[in-house]
Amino acid sequence: MTTQPTSSRQPGAWRRAALVAALLASTSLGGFAVGHAAVTASAGTPPAGSQPSSNAAESTGTAVNPAGQSVAPAALPNFTHLVEQVKPAVVSITNKLKTAADVGNQGQSPFQQLPFPFNQMIPQQPQMRAVEARGSGFIINANGTIVTNNHVIKDEKSITVTLDNGQTYPAKVVGADPRTDIAVLKIDVGHPLPYIQLGNSANVKPGQWVVAMGNPFGLGGTVTAGIVSAVSRDIGDGPYDQFIQTDAPINEGNSGGPLFTQEGKVIGMNTAILSPSGGSVGIGFAIPSDMIHNIVDQLEAHGHVTRGYIGVEAQELTGATAKAMHVANDSGALLAGIEPNGPAQHAGLQPGDIITAVNGQKVSSPRELAVDVAAIKPGSEAHLTILEDGQSKDVALHVAEMPSEQQLASNQGGGENHERLGLALAPLSPDMRGQLDVPDGTQGAVIRDVQPGSPAEQAGLQAGDVIVGVGTHPVDGPAAAANAIRHEMSSGNHAVALRIIRNGQPLFVGIQMGNTG
Repeated sequence: MTTQPTSSRQPGAWRRAALVAALLASTSLGGFAVGHAAVTASAGTPPAGSQPSSNAAESTGTAVNPAGQSVAPAALPNFTHLVEQVKPAVVSITNKLKTAADVGNQGQSPFQQLPFPFNQMIPQQPQMRAVEARGSGFIINANGTIVTNNHVIKDEKSITVTLDNGQTYPAKVVGADPRTDIAVLKIDVGHPLPYIQLGNSANVKPGQWVVAMGNPFGLGGTVTAGIVSAVSRDIGDGPYDQFIQTDAPINEGNSGGPLFTQEGKVIGMNTAILSPSGGSVGIGFAIPSDMIHNIVDQLEAHGHVTRGYIGVEAQELTGATAKAMHVANDSGALLAGIEPNGPAQHAGLQPGDIITAVNGQKVSSPRELAVDVAAIKPGSEAHLTILEDGQSKDVALHVAEMPSEQQLASNQGGGENHERLGLALAPLSPDMRGQLDVPDGTQGAVIRDVQPGSPAEQAGLQAGDVIVGVGTHPVDGPAAAANAIRHEMSSGNHAVALRIIRNGQPLFVGIQMGNTG
């Protein structure tokens, strides 16, 4: 039995939004049998010749291009040899998740963090039954190193990997990076394994043919094909979103599986879908291979990922805000919040400044700023170009190491209080505005997750609600919302009124804290 997927790096975050990016690890309760293909792949070579056009179709006669020249009809590609060549390196992953008995008295049910919500399917005595999540992965070297999604192996008790030939091996987690949803596993089979290479995703273009492979709904060795629909997509799933969008059908369980070019190079890892039903509607997203390469190298070397951090919260420059500041919409990243005692504050940056470049690289959006800063080695000096009161100037600062997510929540002001409410907040990206039916130009913070049993859940708040104000004060991001909540709590109030937007409709929600001491 499979369950309805959700979106976000933290499973379950957007389960109440109608059209959302859905994580694709297939989940089941104990007793669900899964058959895996056991096929011995023969040696093969990629199709010869040039790459076909994305709109190739069988036809008769002669086509004419816009210039009026005759063009010979192109045949649809045949992926047989490609599949034979790469299929042995694609694996199925089974994650036996921690149960209530494993967690003990930690005060949190493990089912809150499953790749998909179980709703009424959670057994009354979960410790008596095995719970598993199933996904995909691919081998990247002969020593048995495997790449998959973090949400496939999250909350693992034990992980097994099934090869294309049907043999199953235990796997250990080398490292995982929740911010990009990338994880690395290792298996030891006693002999070299077939593997596939990470390609160059920087050269991927819309329209080129791609092949997806994985374990949808537990059906190992499944192959689908399509084209690249778009590149560098920001779906509001994380600060470093640069997804490759494809129409190759991918579904629950495809998570962690590779997206190939016709040359057999991996250009992405299938991770999410946009779907009203949880099934494929032809809009899937893959993490680009260039990002995978960088993250995997760090996980293999250190077991974790180190990123640069300057301590700012930025927002898009759009509409009236850009006009009021006399700048173009793509002029940079507008600073809405500055972390106290962080590198940006020490360098003299202030809310209202606009960062237009990092080390000479143009910045057009908060996402570009986050990606550029994260790539800088902590401890090194960075040179920012900023607009301050309409005047351009250069600012040098020393980049710090990005704190953990728990440390960030505390550093962004009011972390203790909004965590006490039971809320996890995230920035409101432009793409997420459309998905959550939020009016253009709206500023605020998205509720990423609500802790079960918390005051926030008791008040009826939901993942996907957008906080646009605390009391009568508007907020423009997670840091501002957290600061406003902290102010309300420090005033001795035992209740906080949040102004939110849900399904396009504004409303106030009051949260009763009870004994806050």
